[in-house]
Formats: sequence, structure tokens, C-alpha cells
Amino acid sequence: MFFAEQQVRVFLYGAPVDLRRSFDGLYALTRQGLQQDPLSGHLFAFINRRGTQIKVLYFDRSGLCVWAKRLEAGRFVSDWAAMGTREMDWTGLKLLLEGIEVKRVRKRYARVRKGSVMDMRSV
Repeated sequence: MFFAEQQVRVFLYGAPVDLRRSFDGLYALTRQGLQQDPLSGHLFAFINRRGTQIKVLYFDRSGLCVWAKRLEAGRFVSDWAAMGTREMDWTGLKLLLEGIEVKRVRKRYARVRKGSVMDMRSV
């Protein structure tokens, strides 16, 4: 499945999940825990207690799909106390799937406001 990266919304569930759950269990957790519609086309990520496995649930217009990944070394989440349910972008999910935990999102460039000192059109 290919996604338009700018339009994908990813919701990460911020508590450990028993990943023996499959389609119906993750569907119910999305409805009850995340308060989201699983049929919306967004991605919903769930991580197990040890932080070594992740499942991603999404709907692709013909049915529910589940991706699963297990790390052989390392963890997706280093500290559950600092973890919270949150929305992230597609890039954040790709980093998480590679085992890279993003602590803080910081944009490198700020948007230039019209009339500011840095506005190049006024020069």
C-alpha cells in the first residue's frame, strides 16, 4: 500500500498492548482507547509491554490490514512513563519502525512572516 506522505495521520497508542490481539481487538482499542474511527484510513500503532513488537492497523478501502514488526535487538520504547498517546506524522512512524525513538519534534526552519526583518521581498 502506498500513501501520500503529507496526508497520512498516524496515532500512537501510549500504553502497552497485548499484541496477541488481531484485527477485532485492535479495532476495538482504536475505537475505545484512541477515540478514533478505524475506517478513516489513518494508521494506528500499538506497542507491546516490552517494547520489542509493534502492530499498525489501517483500513485500505477493501478491508482492515495489520502490519507487524518485531525487533531482534533493542526496543521501540525505552520508557513507558514518558510515553503518551499522540499523533505523529509519517516520518515519525518510519523512524519508530527503524527503532529510533523521537523524543522531541523540532523544526529546523521557522516560517518567515510578512513584514519581518528577514523578509526578502522587502529588500
